[in-house]
Amino acid sequence: MKLILLTTPDFFVEEDKIIASLFEEGLDLLHLRKPGAEPVYSERLLSLLPADCRRRIVTHDHFYLKEEFGLAGIHLNSRCPEPPAGYVGGMSRSCHTLAELAEAKAACDYCTLSPIFDSISKTGYAAAFTPEQLRQAAAEGVVDSRVVALGGVTAERVAQLRDLGFGGVAVMGDVWSRFDPRTTVDYRPLLAHFRQLRRAAE
Repeated sequence: MKLILLTTPDFFVEEDKIIASLFEEGLDLLHLRKPGAEPVYSERLLSLLPADCRRRIVTHDHFYLKEEFGLAGIHLNSRCPEPPAGYVGGMSRSCHTLAELAEAKAACDYCTLSPIFDSISKTGYAAAFTPEQLRQAAAEGVVDSRVVALGGVTAERVAQLRDLGFGGVAVMGDVWSRFDPRTTVDYRPLLAHFRQLRRAAE
């Protein structure tokens, strides 16, 4: 299964080192998601990463970064719902209903569907689908190998998501909750936990 990590909303010291280490541990794609942040901070983070890392990063904002830094693609969402005029390249989209997913899939390389489980990082952001709804969506071809499950994803839930027909998982809170940039220096526990996720997704 494809394994995607979303960044934290805020920038922090050591972020580039952790991201590079996660790619070394087998991360497939990183979604650069910093809502409301000035683009100069994203530019700085990207400039600190080697080119082979940048080629596996998808940006949620400031789509010019894709060409400027040789990124993998862009991600459409409610803040940025349309690609730039004449855009050619990798593209994905956030979906929050099965109807939205069915309509969006044709134009994208993959779509995220959320929230599948109660969110770890967003309080009160509860699961929007029952397992039965997801199984039916898979039977109808709506959920398939180009759909990535997002929201409350943990290593223990990856097998269930594979069984439900998802082609990938996207994580955020389950990984970043292992590291507090204000108080933590050692990010090895975060990497160790990521290895569990990677094994579960293999």
